Amino acid sequence: MQGYKNVERVKPSGLELVDRLVAVNRVTKVTKGGRTFGFSAIVVVGNGEGVVGYGSGKSLDVASAIAKAVEEAKKNLVRIPLISATLPHEQKGKFGGSKVLLLPASHGTGVIAGGAVRAVLESVGVHDVLSKSQGSSNPHNVVKATFDALLQLRSPQQVAAERGISLDKVFNG
Repeated sequence: MQGYKNVERVKPSGLELVDRLVAVNRVTKVTKGGRTFGFSAIVVVGNGEGVVGYGSGKSLDVASAIAKAVEEAKKNLVRIPLISATLPHEQKGKFGGSKVLLLPASHGTGVIAGGAVRAVLESVGVHDVLSKSQGSSNPHNVVKATFDALLQLRSPQQVAAERGISLDKVFNG
């Protein structure tokens, strides 16, 4: 979450956060006594009103891996600018081999997105959006690429302040 301008971090206290499990992966460690199976989980938490975070956890059983992931996600909450249940502008995000394209959509379109991207966007509270995930479909990288795109979003107020012009001029030129 470093390296982004205008990122507003949020404290989890007093928020109605809903967690969504994106993926659980069984991992194996081979030792001289045999194989040890563990689990890694990636979770997205959000309040449906522009606050979202993600986390990953590892443990020997699924329940504690998910619990660890939720705890980490609550430590990484950020606020995303939304305009009436969609995004302010189109944005591309990239992480590792995953690329994600997010496009704002008109009212009534719904969330048109694949699994990992859909989990993130629904947790944010976006109701109308088009998206395309390209490259690697690894859920960890897709979630991080989606966050890369979301953290680059700027509200019209931020654009007006950066350019030193009125909000009316941002839309009408």
